[in-house]
Amino acid sequence: MKIGLIVNKDKNQAEVCSEQIAKLLLQKDATVLLNNSVKEILNLNEYKDSLMYFDSDEAVIKNCDVAITVGGDGTIIHNAKFAAMYKKPLIGVNMGRIGFVAGLEYYEINELKKLINGDFKTQRRMLLDVELEREGKILKYLCVNEAAITRDILKPIIEISVSLNSERIITYRADGMIFATPTGSTAYSFSAGGPVVEPDMDCILLAPICPHALSSRQVVFREDSVLTATVDNADVTKGYLVIDGQTNIELLKGDKVTIKKSDLHLDLIILKEKNFYTLLNEKLKEKN
Repeated sequence: MKIGLIVNKDKNQAEVCSEQIAKLLLQKDATVLLNNSVKEILNLNEYKDSLMYFDSDEAVIKNCDVAITVGGDGTIIHNAKFAAMYKKPLIGVNMGRIGFVAGLEYYEINELKKLINGDFKTQRRMLLDVELEREGKILKYLCVNEAAITRDILKPIIEISVSLNSERIITYRADGMIFATPTGSTAYSFSAGGPVVEPDMDCILLAPICPHALSSRQVVFREDSVLTATVDNADVTKGYLVIDGQTNIELLKGDKVTIKKSDLHLDLIILKEKNFYTLLNEKLKEKN
């Protein structure tokens, strides 16, 4: 079993936890794949014959059988795109604040032994294809959580028109708009007042950000919907397309953003069965 281990070195105690995970797996005769950037950080010299190093996290995931990330939700989201591209199941160990997408907390890492024998389930998660069309050229992105169109806070509000399957259905005057997957329903979309959707469903969520109308509502679309958005007043304001909080592109007048269900999907590893609504309450409850 080749197990990829992705470490977010910026997270407190992530390196300590990752070293513990690696030793746990290596003692069970697994081969552990790592990024070269952690070679001098993790004390694994006694297991060097069972270690493989690569120049990027993408290469680690491409060459493994299953992948583990150690960090927060951002670490999982970033590497989930590689896992989907190479059809590799993924699990996250939470070292962050909320860790809603993570399958385990740091004190549950003994559960990772189950990976060696294939004693786990996977949950299929829908992804979005996001296309930015500009002057006849198309840029393509893969989205795990959400694609947001947002305004520059120092510029006027933006007017965003949305079409469903090529037919215009609504125009919002707002600070922005979020198109989310069910996985992303508990992230930025939730904060903007969007509905919570069970993560293994297939649908597309739309949530306006601070809309300037009493009638503006959140909408849930069928999985086969093709949604297109344009910023109608891009000549007087400034808007951005932000994908999973990690990719940021300034939108120009005439740009067209298309959102649809991707042919790719993410397989998240389930080692401990957790009721979604119980988990929702635990992760998002008010903290004094």
